[in-house]
Amino acid sequence: MGLLTYSANRTRIKICGLRTPADIDSAVAAGVDAVGFVFYPPSPRAVTPNIAASLISRLPAGVDAVGLVVNASDAQFEAIRAVAPITLWQFHGDEPPAVCQRLAQGQPWIKAARVGGQFAYDDFSIQYSQANAFLLDALVEGYGGGGVPFDWQGIPQEWISANAPRVVLSGGLNAHNVGEAITRLHPCAVDVSSGVEISKGIKDPVLMKQFIEAVRIADATPSP
Repeated sequence: MGLLTYSANRTRIKICGLRTPADIDSAVAAGVDAVGFVFYPPSPRAVTPNIAASLISRLPAGVDAVGLVVNASDAQFEAIRAVAPITLWQFHGDEPPAVCQRLAQGQPWIKAARVGGQFAYDDFSIQYSQANAFLLDALVEGYGGGGVPFDWQGIPQEWISANAPRVVLSGGLNAHNVGEAITRLHPCAVDVSSGVEISKGIKDPVLMKQFIEAVRIADATPSP
């Protein structure tokens, strides 16, 4: 298991921004492959390293604990690492490749891309070639997609075919559109946050279950 274990017929699933034991238990029961912890204080989904450590203790083996950071200082990063057993890092700010590589200290890491109309996919994947995965999110003001989808049809087919084992698709996904996204792009994984919330930062166990069920239905549906 784990978020970045690529399989052509099983899309991996990450639910991000979990903050309570009930969130964790519902996500695990629904069959999630990874949960994301936001270490970015301006976010309504932010948690402290100690809270994250407590929540991670509820995860079964094989479910990744993803630490999301945004332009974190060395001191902030080490404060997280000291108490929270993160298994996969997600760099969601403007971190250069060398900084990501240095902070990860040999652990796997994801680089988030803020995809706008003129996004240069080839340049991005070459620049961050050492990343274990590329997370495609919408370009909005600030950091994070804000639940906003981007134009999936704008992704070059050659690029997605070459990089599918490393692509994590995010940005405005929910139970109603994730199936189409999987059918079109066949990413390694999908990432959802606001699409399974009843209000900002408040996860809904029913929506989490529906999202994961929609992914599994898409996986079982032959491509046209």
